[in-house]
Amino acid sequence: MRSILIFAAALVVLGTAMAQIADRITPAPAQAHAAPHATVGMAAVTSENYGRSISIDRDPRGHFRTDGRIDGQRLSFMVDTGASVVALNESSAARFGLRPSRGDYKTKVSTANGQVKAARARIAMLDVGGLIVRDVDALVLPDEALSENLLGLSYLSKLKRFAYADGRMVLEQ
Repeated sequence: MRSILIFAAALVVLGTAMAQIADRITPAPAQAHAAPHATVGMAAVTSENYGRSISIDRDPRGHFRTDGRIDGQRLSFMVDTGASVVALNESSAARFGLRPSRGDYKTKVSTANGQVKAARARIAMLDVGGLIVRDVDALVLPDEALSENLLGLSYLSKLKRFAYADGRMVLEQ
């Protein structure tokens, strides 16, 4: 079990590092060419007979970003289907009262900058656009190791489905 968690944490960090490298390589599009009514990274919520779903547009860098709520605190997430667990940086985790002690940072993960220790956590309830998932496994990483929060498979796999369709990420519950 410990090996699986270490592997999952390594995947989270690897996904973050790859996203940061892609951000440096991909030029940001000029704002003057954007449609004045374009909404980038916003989630559209629909409710259909079979459940609720949200559709998340790409941001200018090609990532899918959305907001979520933990204990009423709004946090920004990048959807990362390659991350095994939800990953939070320390600053974001502290906003809703999750402050692991130094002794809690026991899980070693590999990053582009070397090994980092992360703290395991469990989120009681994570709400993304009205799609509520309870008891979500997470890792808390130091701010310098994780610049943005990742919405990983520990949340996504508890949904009915998640898929990429027509240039959007669709989450359904």
